[in-house]
Amino acid sequence: MIEGLSKKLTDIFKTISGKANISENNIRDALSEIKIALLEADVNLRVVRRFINRTTEEALGDKVLRDVSPGQQFIKIVHDSMVQLLGDTRQDLELKGPDTLSVILLMGLQGSGKTTTCAKLARRLKKSNRKPLMVAADLVRPAAVEQLCVLGEKAEVEVYREDTKDPVRVVKNALQYAKKNQFDTVLVDTSGRLQINQELMQELQKIKKTADPVESILVADAMTGQNAVDIAKDFNEQLGITGVILTKFDSDTRGGAAFSIKSITDKPIKFIGMGEKIDDLEPFYPDRIASRILGMGDVVSLVEKAQETMNLEEAEELQRKMENKTFTLEDYLDQYRRMTKMGSLESLLEMIPGAKGNIDPDAINKKEMKQEEAIILSMTIAERKNHRILSPSRRKRIAQGSGTSVYLVNRLLKKFEKTRLMMKKMTKNKGMQQKMMSQFGGFN
Repeated sequence: MIEGLSKKLTDIFKTISGKANISENNIRDALSEIKIALLEADVNLRVVRRFINRTTEEALGDKVLRDVSPGQQFIKIVHDSMVQLLGDTRQDLELKGPDTLSVILLMGLQGSGKTTTCAKLARRLKKSNRKPLMVAADLVRPAAVEQLCVLGEKAEVEVYREDTKDPVRVVKNALQYAKKNQFDTVLVDTSGRLQINQELMQELQKIKKTADPVESILVADAMTGQNAVDIAKDFNEQLGITGVILTKFDSDTRGGAAFSIKSITDKPIKFIGMGEKIDDLEPFYPDRIASRILGMGDVVSLVEKAQETMNLEEAEELQRKMENKTFTLEDYLDQYRRMTKMGSLESLLEMIPGAKGNIDPDAINKKEMKQEEAIILSMTIAERKNHRILSPSRRKRIAQGSGTSVYLVNRLLKKFEKTRLMMKKMTKNKGMQQKMMSQFGGFN
């Protein structure tokens, strides 16, 4: 995520935070480098100027120059300015109560990821106890209706479709169907074009008038940089949008769209697409994204992801196993699978303070992790629950069954023993233990 910009900013901060004293020249030099980094990241020139002017004004005051830790104070000012640039606070969907129908209109150019995003958003709404209905109103792109139906099965959300070429009629009938069947949220997947034209805008204006949406969301490809900003501006001026969802944000190495959209359109980024899976849609938190970009990590999001895969009772049970040294290879495999559900290794490292730039995700042997999974799966349940019964003959059988070697089986067992010992030591640290468990306090 925004790797190029993040690396450059991290390097700038390492240089300035390493100085015992900071002068006005140091600050101006650092801000000049930040300006270049933002422009190279395809951030709008007007937005960059505004950001640099505001940051310069604050950074050159006594608050930084006379501070005990001037480098850290300077970084905080840049962070706060970046948060303001990204939108200040989290902006959620403005939906009506469950007894009143809320319509979400999804718009965008062809190839922006509207259909996939529609399903991801519907899945998210269902998990938050809404009853969503997706409407297949993209009647231009071949197989768009079929694609939404397939995604609907994955998201476990019903799709309304009709055999017609009139999207306005589809939306009108879908709303009647939704009211009759007590759906509380309707997501309309509209058609796009390769570029903005009057045909597209007129069609969307008719659909919007019929749907009367509470949210008119633009779905834009984050990797298109300034083009995404220009598209957002045009859609906002001609149709009036309430927010933006940036897709492919996990692949965006520059970040121009994220930094420019709020300033140019005055509309918030509400969600970001962080992968291809149906659950890979995250709320956009300006402060958390700014922290990730600046290499400060994002512990809150990391804990939230952990909470999605483990409830309080499971966390307490894991703690008991760690304390009593009853943590087994079965538990080891379970934790590995929970971790993979939390997202890519790269995205998890971004959330750990100090990990970014210091831990190379490519240096972590993913092949070795898959081998370990295969080895454990080749064991019997009894062997997973008690690794001490793994005699030489059993290890040979497991190696053959997993397509590995006895050496790799032995290496896994040594690693597992070290992990158990480390967990035992961690549970003796009561301060850390209480902090970890308090993070799960939101569970009932």
